[in-house]
Amino acid sequence: MQQPPTREGPRVNDQIDVEKVRVIDADGEMVGVITVEEGVELAFEVGLDLVEVSPHADPPVCKILDYGKFKYEAQKKANEARKKQKVIEVQEIKMRPGSDEHDYQTKMKAVRKFLENGDKVKMTIRFRGREMTHQDLGMKVLDRVRDDLGEDIKVEQFPRTEGRLMTMVMAPK
Repeated sequence: MQQPPTREGPRVNDQIDVEKVRVIDADGEMVGVITVEEGVELAFEVGLDLVEVSPHADPPVCKILDYGKFKYEAQKKANEARKKQKVIEVQEIKMRPGSDEHDYQTKMKAVRKFLENGDKVKMTIRFRGREMTHQDLGMKVLDRVRDDLGEDIKVEQFPRTEGRLMTMVMAPK
């Protein structure tokens, strides 16, 4: 046996399955606690719908309004909220333990730019060949990065080694 499709959003008119509801009319005035049938009749008299706005109240609160317009406004609000949220990306900067000063400064300029844009930065030190025996050099580079950025950042993941890579994740404060 197939289940009927579940409805999303508030219940409207005859879908409200309680005996009594607290009704608010189209002007925002309190009508009082009445039966659902009386509420639906009041709504149809003014050419609108009875919409359940607070189903968990005792008794549930219903409002007389245009359901199509109500749905449209809710969708518009959701789209506006989605537009305003910022997606935080993780930008990766790769370095080597023996990078020269100029290379270091160039990478730091990029790190600062990413942090100013609100993105997280993943610093990766890559070891090749015999550099694996000198992981302390990689740790010094990451410590220097942390010191140079100072109070502008918070370290979300402290330096840790995974195979031939040493990584650290930073985020803007």
